[in-house]
Amino acid sequence: MKIVDVAEFYTDQGGGVKTYINQKLKFGSELGHEVVIVAPGKDWGEEERHGGRVIWVKGPRLPVDWRYYILWREKAVHKILDQEQPDIVEGSSPWTGGWFAGRWKGDAVKTFIFHQDPVAAYPHTFFGSTFGFDRVDKFFGFYWKYLQNLSNRFDATVVSGEWLADRIDNYGVHNPIPVPFGIDKDFFSPQRRDEKLRTKLLADFGLPETAHLMIAISRHHPEKRLGTIIDGFKAASKKAPMALMIFGDGPIRAYVNRKASTSDHVKVMGFTDNRDQLADILASSDYFVHGSAAETYGIVVAEAVCSGLPVLVPRRGGAADISNPDIGETYETGNASSFTENLLSLIQKDRKKLVEATKLAAEKDIVTMRGHFELLFKRYQELLDKDRSSV
Repeated sequence: MKIVDVAEFYTDQGGGVKTYINQKLKFGSELGHEVVIVAPGKDWGEEERHGGRVIWVKGPRLPVDWRYYILWREKAVHKILDQEQPDIVEGSSPWTGGWFAGRWKGDAVKTFIFHQDPVAAYPHTFFGSTFGFDRVDKFFGFYWKYLQNLSNRFDATVVSGEWLADRIDNYGVHNPIPVPFGIDKDFFSPQRRDEKLRTKLLADFGLPETAHLMIAISRHHPEKRLGTIIDGFKAASKKAPMALMIFGDGPIRAYVNRKASTSDHVKVMGFTDNRDQLADILASSDYFVHGSAAETYGIVVAEAVCSGLPVLVPRRGGAADISNPDIGETYETGNASSFTENLLSLIQKDRKKLVEATKLAAEKDIVTMRGHFELLFKRYQELLDKDRSSV
């Protein structure tokens, strides 16, 4: 098959979307498919990447996040699709990328990739704790209608799990098909754990090796609720010796820096493109903490589990779907006091048993990236076969 992904949020300094698309390019090539990414960038261009191609469409920077560019040239995107003549067209966002792919008149199977849940990312973040998440969902019925209209331009909507398929099916989004995401389980592994590195990281905080080392990896954005993590951690650190490293960057970096500066045991480590170093630090930490309840899957949470880390995550969203009581704790979304209470509960548990449970969860519950794309491409072939048989 030839697959063209109109990927509005693909950028070299991105997070989960960048990781996912790079893996799609790689495994698409290995499995005998041609994958082409159409994405906004600083300038026009085309390049080979990971066995596939990326075609850049010139656009302005996104004002709220300087790492991204805006996809706003629909005619240019349609011209590229006309030239490429794909079997499958993916619309990877509910904004211009989705509409540009959905409005293309070419002869291809179209899939809407539900990579993000904007209602969970924004209204839930700002109003959920005050008014209740279900009430906010109902209040934004106009947006679900918007998604209905967009998804009806596609043959199917690809989501990352049964729970998410059920969520959006309740609001009339067209034909949700669950395809669980995958993780590079060879790369993210407990085998990377380095006790000397752990001791050094704790020493950088002025703490002994008997202290607890926490790590968070997150884009600095309101939906990630890093303020909740920092406030909750600060209260917990008064009860037990612990340190928190926060990796990532984003539009609210200054806010995160200010919050972190109020504690000697919180460090904002910034963005790193050294994946090996980050994977080593991840596996050498003791616990993974997470703030976002808007994840459609929670790739970094799955990477932490595959690295052998017990987790503390909110009780909503993709992160909660990955967790279970054997591998960690959950807390009330956006509630720093609940975070504190459950973090303290987590460190009281037998960590060796938790780690063994994470290894079992990684083996049984989390698929590999190859497994994910094998299933995705299988679903695409089924859609193609159905489309051709109806002609």
